[in-house]
Amino acid sequence: MRTADDTQSPSALEAEVEAQRAFLIETTQELVAVASPNPPGDVAAVAELATGLLQAIDGVRVARYETAPGIINLVAVITGAGPGRRLIFNGHLDTFPVGEGQWTVPPLGGALKDGRIYGRGVSDMKAGIAATLTAVRILARLRDRWRGELVVTLAGDEENMGSLGSRWLLENVPEAKGDAMLCGDVGSPMVVRFGEKGLCWVELEAVGHPAHGAHVHKGTNAIDRLRGALDGLKRLEKLPVDAPASVTSAIAAARSVSEPLSGEGEAETLQRVTVNIGTIEGGISPNLVPAQARAAADIRLPVGVSLEAVEAALHRELDPCEGVTWRIIRAYPPSFTPPDHEIVRRTVEAATKVFSKAPVSNMRVGASDARIYRMFGVPSVVYGCTPFNMGAPDEYVLVDELVAVAKVHTLAAFGFLSEA
Repeated sequence: MRTADDTQSPSALEAEVEAQRAFLIETTQELVAVASPNPPGDVAAVAELATGLLQAIDGVRVARYETAPGIINLVAVITGAGPGRRLIFNGHLDTFPVGEGQWTVPPLGGALKDGRIYGRGVSDMKAGIAATLTAVRILARLRDRWRGELVVTLAGDEENMGSLGSRWLLENVPEAKGDAMLCGDVGSPMVVRFGEKGLCWVELEAVGHPAHGAHVHKGTNAIDRLRGALDGLKRLEKLPVDAPASVTSAIAAARSVSEPLSGEGEAETLQRVTVNIGTIEGGISPNLVPAQARAAADIRLPVGVSLEAVEAALHRELDPCEGVTWRIIRAYPPSFTPPDHEIVRRTVEAATKVFSKAPVSNMRVGASDARIYRMFGVPSVVYGCTPFNMGAPDEYVLVDELVAVAKVHTLAAFGFLSEA
């Protein structure tokens, strides 16, 4: 006969998830089958599906917030046995567009083949949402074994930086905040992501004086002026970095595991300013001196470099450039949750139990809504499936990885909420 203690043991919780394998696969397929590309950003149909899946969980309260036409955000709350902490499961409903290229399976079919689930947005991040829903289904049945609140926030706007999604929820819905947050966005089951680089997008414009290309002495070349400004922009990559030792040591310790998964050079990229000049245009003919030129750049900031330091460097490098104007069009600071924080430790411990091998803890090069939660003082981690072909044709996740991620979410959440 199984006792109450048996039902809350890690092995029993893993078995509960394993028993939900069919639900996990089918839910992922159902979510993938409903298109929610951003742009244009209309997630109404998939939000309706997610609402139904949440409402099928016993004892859940679901609220719906439409922050712009078609942009729907959901907040679901389940209460435990008594007062306690609040844990947030966060996800986003929008995906990349299907894009260009030849798919060998229908991009919205959710095809299951050779242990893989295919489809646009399956890795980013409809499989992660399915893992969350599976964990919540199990924990809802065990609500007499934990205290506090378990909250699911599903944002309708993440791919466009989240101003109408998680940020709006954190600014307007008290239940969206908690004592910690766990997100099933893409990554790797062997890497627990505790932080992210910051971002600063810059647009530059240079003006000159037109002339015939043979008579350069009569004109001023706007592209030449822009080139000088871009050289100054690239010098920001030399800005000094003063990161906490806990972050630098975690990156170093994770390198041997994380780089084979995320690409050689990740550790170095995580610890320096990078400047990517993404667009450049100017001139109308080779034999004319151009009167205008434009460029845009993506600057990424590691922990240890502030937005204020970057803006000061931009003024220092670009203000002296004659005929050049510039502006910051989007920015947010780097963020991290201390690697020894409880939510990081519990996620690592849960993954160690599931895989019989400890994952590493590391920063994340790209962005997720975890950065917004950290901005609002909520310690946050990202733990999800490996994103195969994300943003490209034949995007897929591995079923066994997805089941393992759901197990880790279940164990970490139960441990966090059952803590005295």
